[in-house]
Amino acid sequence: MSSPQTFEVLNSRFAVPGVVRFEQTPSGLVRIVVAAPSGEAAIYLHGAHVAHYRPRGQAPLLFMSARSMMEPGRPIRGGVPVCFPWFGPRAGDPAAPLHGFARIRTWMLESVTSAPDGAVHVVMSLRDSPETRQIWPHAFALTFRVHVGSALAMTLEVSNPSGQPFVFEEALHTYFAVGDARKVTIAGLEGATYIDKTDGMKRKQQDGPVTIAAETDRVYVNTPATCVIDDPVLARRIIVEKAGSNTTTVWNPWVAKARAMPDFGDDEWTGMVCVETANAAENALTLAPGASHAMTQRIRVE
Repeated sequence: MSSPQTFEVLNSRFAVPGVVRFEQTPSGLVRIVVAAPSGEAAIYLHGAHVAHYRPRGQAPLLFMSARSMMEPGRPIRGGVPVCFPWFGPRAGDPAAPLHGFARIRTWMLESVTSAPDGAVHVVMSLRDSPETRQIWPHAFALTFRVHVGSALAMTLEVSNPSGQPFVFEEALHTYFAVGDARKVTIAGLEGATYIDKTDGMKRKQQDGPVTIAAETDRVYVNTPATCVIDDPVLARRIIVEKAGSNTTTVWNPWVAKARAMPDFGDDEWTGMVCVETANAAENALTLAPGASHAMTQRIRVE
């Protein structure tokens, strides 16, 4: 896009009266506020970060920390962070940004459209730059498509415009709002192998639905299936469908880690659980020159 994507330019080019507007935080972050007939959302260009989603007539599905540092260059705590091109700490480079750089870069807004059914589609993009190539020496093109309606669908497409293959990890690190993390169950991972990051990266097998009874940080490999978060406190089930993903991660910081994180409230851990659509660890992907890969997560409540 030739014009700088200032708050004023975005409002003049992409706002839809009564449906899509733009707001700017005191720190200068721009967010897209969507009020579709069947659902509402807030999406930041910083990190292409979906920070809020609420189906019409329902409570919000996403958790956001009240202590999130909403500043340029810092990750947003909550919502749906976009992780690329690695997941977690970068192997052999502890100084590299956790979960990659995509979640702390400013994305370009490409389009905002309304569908005949009233759903709103938002498309954002991120390309490599001299700054990203200093950290990760590859050309890439990311496209993130967000569908806001009675369900929230997000597709991360990774393209390789270069003449060399590259290996990458990716995740939609979704924080779900729950009534009490200690009372939820997560179905769909029964029998799966997971890497337990709280127990020396040991490989274990899931026995029955996942429950949260301590700090939980697990990478479930070879898991393409749908997950269901059963929340008896809020009396709802969140359905997490996905495509193009073979890894599922489950995370809750519990007491001690929550207190140690400056951008997370001491007691907020009870109100959230992360169930993440990913390709990580042994499910990392190799993208050939000229190839693309799409990973989709669709969440809805019933």
